[in-house]
Amino acid sequence: MDKHHPHASKSTLGALVLGAIGVVFGDIGTSVLYSVKEVFGSGHVQFTIDNVYGILSIFFWTLTIIVSLKYVTLVLRADNNGEGGLVAMLTLASQAVQDRPRLRRAMLLVGVFGTCLFYGDGVITPAISVLSAVEGLEVVSPTFKEYVIPITLFVLFLLFWVQKHGTQGIGKFFGPIMVLWLIAIASLGVLHIAGHPEILWAISPHYALGFMWNYPGTTFIILGAVVLCVTGGEALYADMGHFGKKPIRVSWFFIVMPALVLNYFGQGALLLENPEAVKNPFFMLAPKWALLPLVGLATAATVIASQALISGAFSVTKQVIQLGYLPRLQVQHTNVHETGQIYIPFVNWGLFVLIVLAVVLFRSSSNLAAAYGIAVTTDMLITTVLTFFVIHYAWRMPLVLALAATGFFFVVDIAFWGSNLLKLVHGGWFPLVIAASIFLLMVTWRDGRALLNRKLVSEGLDLKSFLEAVFYSPPARVEGTAIFLTANVDNVPNALMHNLKHNKVLHKQNVFVTVRSHEVPWVEPEQRLSVQPLGNDCWTAVVNYGFMDDPNLPRALEPLQQHGCRLDPMQTSYFLSRDSVVPRLGDGMAPWREKLFAQMHHNASGAADFLGLPSNAVVELGSKVEI
Repeated sequence: MDKHHPHASKSTLGALVLGAIGVVFGDIGTSVLYSVKEVFGSGHVQFTIDNVYGILSIFFWTLTIIVSLKYVTLVLRADNNGEGGLVAMLTLASQAVQDRPRLRRAMLLVGVFGTCLFYGDGVITPAISVLSAVEGLEVVSPTFKEYVIPITLFVLFLLFWVQKHGTQGIGKFFGPIMVLWLIAIASLGVLHIAGHPEILWAISPHYALGFMWNYPGTTFIILGAVVLCVTGGEALYADMGHFGKKPIRVSWFFIVMPALVLNYFGQGALLLENPEAVKNPFFMLAPKWALLPLVGLATAATVIASQALISGAFSVTKQVIQLGYLPRLQVQHTNVHETGQIYIPFVNWGLFVLIVLAVVLFRSSSNLAAAYGIAVTTDMLITTVLTFFVIHYAWRMPLVLALAATGFFFVVDIAFWGSNLLKLVHGGWFPLVIAASIFLLMVTWRDGRALLNRKLVSEGLDLKSFLEAVFYSPPARVEGTAIFLTANVDNVPNALMHNLKHNKVLHKQNVFVTVRSHEVPWVEPEQRLSVQPLGNDCWTAVVNYGFMDDPNLPRALEPLQQHGCRLDPMQTSYFLSRDSVVPRLGDGMAPWREKLFAQMHHNASGAADFLGLPSNAVVELGSKVEI
């Protein structure tokens, strides 16, 4: 395990496997609720015994190729200092091509768009999962149909409302509940396989190949529904840093995949027995007496799947902020012992509003299934492309080997992606509009910050020359330490200029601090701080953070004591420049983008909160900057 996760190394494999089942496999573990229903309910597949075998075989080999081979065997190897996920892979791949700036820029844009698609997926997943679970009530009795949407919205509201309190209290139940869910779906599958054991022959790939050979057009169309069985595959890679590769691999091969395969084949056996069950084959697996408990367990499992995705959205947002693609947002820590457990109110309620919109707009899991898939398959495609660059450029493997390792998966991903494009007009546009909107915000923030920094640098004064001039005829000096935050370590901070202009004093000790974020998950403690003395009790300091680090500036500056700067918390003040951005016509961005950036800059949460500064020691001095 990564040295930054010491708690992980102390945990037993069993505990990590249980934790992984509760967090990593919620989404893919609940896909049995709707995957088979959508393939046969699409109307494209004629109901015959051969076709049931063919579709089940396609399901089995889709799980094997995409999850077992691509993610579990290959992609999990591409860890960035122990961390996984699209952001980690993006930084790994982009660092490997630093000597190719144009390729690196294109790769960063593609990777950032993939991250934006995660939010689109984050809207559809809780909506389709919880809705498909509650729709089980319609199998219990048709009179429940009118209550499905209100119950779904109520469950989702409770889920998002509880986020601010943190989930550590209920989190310990996630693993056991998901294990119970997997046992239940495997048992239901076995119950029906026992009546038709011949269905197990569908494991043979010749059934899948036969179906694809006989119905190539139909196969292409239904891949858009088949892909529902692997949604959540990205989570295996994204959560690698929390659990490690081995627990995820053990969980998948020995517990999760067997349970899913048994349930899918059980649904196939049920369809052979009763073709009418195609309306909702999952819930019709259960005997009448078990239906209500199964609906309750399914709802609990989909809530856990949604929880993992919400936590992922918080984590990804924090990483993207650190990388400079989003403005600072209010981040609350919900657990004093676990730095990774965070709550971002804006993201939480923004997701909730969009999910409510999705449920009200689409009104059923079948309609939502039309919207589901495009975001997932585009992300799968981007992951495969980035994996190629990691293998060839970061690992320095021969081109032929890199193409051999990723080429097959690329062809498979393209087939699924192309099929999902057919769903574009039926709802696929919804997650893409969300992703495109967030992408626009991210790129505008990145470009706006670059413009702002260029402006500040061009108009800035050289710090060393300025201090030499100041100390030629120094102002009155007062006790204590002033820490000035500046975007550029060589320039005079606006806050210093304002302080001298209005207060006409200089503190006894002055530290000019620049905070830099790097494209690595973690920065080692010994590399956190670099200090340069300027004389006259003045220093410049650069504080380095990775995108997974939790910034805490006072703690990072403690080693200043070794450089002769005595920090007394009671006599230390932090001076921040609160720049007000004024858009103007010029050669910057389009006017509407400049206005959007100015609004984002205005609404960004203060640097003081983000950097963990003590609120009673912060002085903010404003200034206007035209871009």
